[in-house]
Formats: sequence, structure tokens, C-alpha cells
Amino acid sequence: MDLKITPAKLSGKVVVPPSKSVAHRMIIAAALSDGVSTISNLFPSVDITATMDCMKALGAKISFSNNTAVIEGIKNSPDKAVLDCCESGSTLRFLIPVACALGVDAKFIGRGKLPQRPITPFLDELPKHNISFELPKNDDNLPCLVRGNLTGGKFEIDGGISSQFITGLLFALPLLNEDSEIALTSPLQSKPYVDITIGVLRDFGCEISETQTGYFIKGNQRLSIFSGAVEGDFSQSAFFYVANALGSSLEIAGLNENSLQGDKAIVEICKNVVESGKAFEIDCSDIPDLVPILSVLGCFCSGKSRITNVARLRIKECDRLAAMEDCLNKIGGKVKSTADTLEIEGVGTLKGGEVVCFNDHRIAMSMAIAATRCENPLILRGAECVFKSFPNFFEVYRALGGNFEEI
Repeated sequence: MDLKITPAKLSGKVVVPPSKSVAHRMIIAAALSDGVSTISNLFPSVDITATMDCMKALGAKISFSNNTAVIEGIKNSPDKAVLDCCESGSTLRFLIPVACALGVDAKFIGRGKLPQRPITPFLDELPKHNISFELPKNDDNLPCLVRGNLTGGKFEIDGGISSQFITGLLFALPLLNEDSEIALTSPLQSKPYVDITIGVLRDFGCEISETQTGYFIKGNQRLSIFSGAVEGDFSQSAFFYVANALGSSLEIAGLNENSLQGDKAIVEICKNVVESGKAFEIDCSDIPDLVPILSVLGCFCSGKSRITNVARLRIKECDRLAAMEDCLNKIGGKVKSTADTLEIEGVGTLKGGEVVCFNDHRIAMSMAIAATRCENPLILRGAECVFKSFPNFFEVYRALGGNFEEI
């Protein structure tokens, strides 16, 4: 889908979609619980549908209608299962340990960039706990066949690649007979996402203890049923907060002020930029999903903004640092990426033109917000990638006054 966006500021009320991060976790916890749970305000994006389908393949019963899932926890796991993670890194990394804890011989498949995204911490550590991996002979990690019954004990995990590995273990280890320990061998990146995991597990009656070196997980825990709504997504709200900072007039609703989501930092970031108009320097090690839209914001600040500790964004759905550098520079920005940073020189305006979305939902939505302040129309090539997390983004965009046509 290619779109031609004519610059126009946005106005009106927007209810942000439910948090994809919270939804993944609630679905998995419900599927591992004893009984039937109901999860409402569940948005069926491609990633979330992948997680529901994988949990069904592992033995859960899930019915979904009207943005509500009724989930009966797994009673009997199959001996074997094929788990299609589509392009969802969360689904893959969360469910490898879960399948191992359930004793399922699982074949994980995926597409897009997912086969190239690393699963190294599991490959290094899980074989020490009775798990074997069968990988392709090329450099890809998928399709991946995982066999064995996971045993507990001490898991030494590099915290610098992705917090998703920690989350996967936190779901799996309470199910084992033995107590377990996660010992971090490097500082944990994106810790707020692990905090979300622990919060969801607590809602389902499972306790995790944080230690000086990582986490302690008591074995033989049974997850209880829980029913509730998925809270609004601060990472998706970021597009609209930045739109406001660039001159739009939006009322943003549906968010939990007490959320554990690290991406709620966008509220304070935008507030500071609006008040000062000045460039910013932000360590995004805990809030990597904000980087694409923050790079747009930096184009309209006075001075040079720096976004640091973001090397991991080079192994997302695309190389997000290179992608935002390419997109913004093509339309008049001054952006430079290094191995671990983005530097954005404020230019005050963008001229418009044509960019590709790199099959990355956050690139597409960020550039749509940039288009509200372009001098001339902006053409987005491949805008359909928003279906990964926010399928009706452009419907919402149009309802708020966004002006575009499909070409």
C-alpha cells in the first residue's frame, strides 16, 4: 500500500490502542493458568494473533470476538507443535522456554527479519538444562526445532541483547519442579518490560523475587485465573504526543497513569520540548520503541538532539537507526547514525518527498506524523506494515484530519 499524504495537522480525540506488550503477556499467562480467564480490550494485530495461535498450538483453548478473548488454560500439551511466530520477536522469545517447560517438541517458524534476529542467550544456556536445538545450516535461527523437558536451576543470561529472553524464562520457570535463578551477566536493557511481565504474573497469582544479580523463581507454582482489560499502549500514544508537540491538537485517552510501561516517558519528553523548544539528549536503552518517533521530534527542536544506547535497534524489524536516517534525510532532515546513537540536527521544517517504510510499522507511523509538518506531500511506500501492531492506524489518522490518498 503506497500513500500520498498531503500535510495537515491533526485534531480531535484519539483513544490509543491497547498495549501490545501487556497483551502478549496476559495471553500467555492466561493460557498457562488453571481455568478460564477473560481478557478484554485486546486488539488483534498480527503480532497478538500470532501469540494467540501459538498458545492454541500448545494446548490452550481460545475464543476471540469483539476485542475480547476467553482463554482456557492448557490442560494437556501436545507432544509436538508448530509455532508460527510470524514477525513477532516477542512471541518467539517468550515461547521458546514455555514450550520447553511444557515438554513440547516445538518447531518455531517465522518470516520477515525474524529468522535473523538473535536467540543466542537461549542457545547458550538452555542446553545446560536438558534442551536441544536444531537450527538451519545457514546463518538463520528459523526454522528452529526445540526438544526436551526444561529443568530448573541457575540460568546465566546476557541482559544486554533483549529483555524478552528474561520474560520468556519468567513465564517458564515457575512451572518447573525445581526452584530457579536468573543471573544477569550484563546490565539488563529495557527493564520496564520485565517489570510488566512480573506485574502480569502477579495478577495471575505467581510471585517472582528480584535479587541483586537478577531474579529468583520458586518452582511448582500454579497460575490462577484472572480477568481484566489490556491497558492503553504508551508506545503507540507516542505518535500522537509528538504530533501535538509539532502543532496538532489532540486529546489522547485510554492510558493508565500508573502504568509500568517505560514508554510513558514520552509524556514528559514532549512536555519538556514544548516548553523549551530545545534539543534533547535521551538514553533510550529502556525505551527503544520510542526512537523512530523521537527522531522526528528532534527535527523540529533548536540545536542537535542525541539519542543514545540504541544499538539493539539495528536488529529489529529493520535497522531502525539506518531507516530513520534514510527517511528523514530524504525529506530535508539532518540525521546521522553511529553504531549506538542517532544525532538529529533541528531543521524546523521538512520538505516532503518520497520514502520507503522498510516493512517496519514504527517507521511508517513515524513518517506519517512527520508528514503533518512537511512543506509538500509525502509519499509512503509500503505503508501496509502498520498492520503488525496498529492495523487501523490510517483510519484513525484520517478521522483526526489526516489527508492522504492511496496511489
